[in-house]
Amino acid sequence: MQKPNQQQIFSISNRRQFDETALQVFRFQAENNAIYSQFIRGLNIDPASVNDIYKIPFLPVEFFKSQEIVSSTDEAQVTFTSSGTTGMITSRHIVTDVSWYEQSFRRAFELFYGDIRNYCVLALLPSYLEREGSSLIYMADDLIKQSENPDSGFYLYNHEDLYQQLQKQQLAGKPTLLIGVTFALLDFVEQYQIDFPELIVMETGGMKGRRKEMIREELHETLSNGFGVKHIHSEYGMTELLSQAYSKGVGIFNCPLWMKIILRDTNDPITTLTGNRTGGINIIDLANINSCSFIATQDLGKIYADGSFEVLGRFDNADIRGCNLLIA
Repeated sequence: MQKPNQQQIFSISNRRQFDETALQVFRFQAENNAIYSQFIRGLNIDPASVNDIYKIPFLPVEFFKSQEIVSSTDEAQVTFTSSGTTGMITSRHIVTDVSWYEQSFRRAFELFYGDIRNYCVLALLPSYLEREGSSLIYMADDLIKQSENPDSGFYLYNHEDLYQQLQKQQLAGKPTLLIGVTFALLDFVEQYQIDFPELIVMETGGMKGRRKEMIREELHETLSNGFGVKHIHSEYGMTELLSQAYSKGVGIFNCPLWMKIILRDTNDPITTLTGNRTGGINIIDLANINSCSFIATQDLGKIYADGSFEVLGRFDNADIRGCNLLIA
């Protein structure tokens, strides 16, 4: 089976194109990904019989902790690793062509927010900066560079410097994006208050054991009051993916056109759900062409009629993941 290229995947514009390309990717990975192929065979599924995206088997995300999930014979250009508490086994996403990741997050940002060069990008990501292998740091660093703004940059715990920079951007009237890990944003607003309604505050989730968990409504209200903004934006992504979904408020996410959320029955992981129901979140990420594009996560969610979705929490027995700690 021929491997789809970036032009084919990132030019998807409708449901038919997505479905056709997803099935093409499935057949390619069923042939070229040893672990995924074994998983499919273990389910007694013949890949040739899969003619609908709702029949595609989804690989449990836990496989990234113990196996090398690759659909390419090329050498790894970068290996992204998940965050975790001491003693926790972390995921490893082997990326043989990092340009797929770059194209995915650059195009997705433009799709949802426009030209990155219009923004000053500020990143408050201390826990991620303090370790290696973070896909979030890779993305934030690239967006900072792509913004071509000398004021864009990373912040660790230097909240006073960040406060001064936010004031500077507000006075200059420059569109500004502040992307931050949840506990760090909360730490900031406990020290500093700013009324910057034009600011985009994007939380990536993650308390890292630093704070007590909060329901989304309480968290967003606290951050909204602290930054003087109406809505808090959110990113839904994880180490095992090369694409992200975005929320511009109230926790409702939308995917780029090469990514799709499908729900599964929590009691029968092979059964997919339709309609206004709650289930386990399965993700099709076609940018994951060189690993696995069909991932069964440990998140619970709900899909709405327009294709948007909400993350409602995590399975009780799921490991705590840095990017997905909000319980709504």
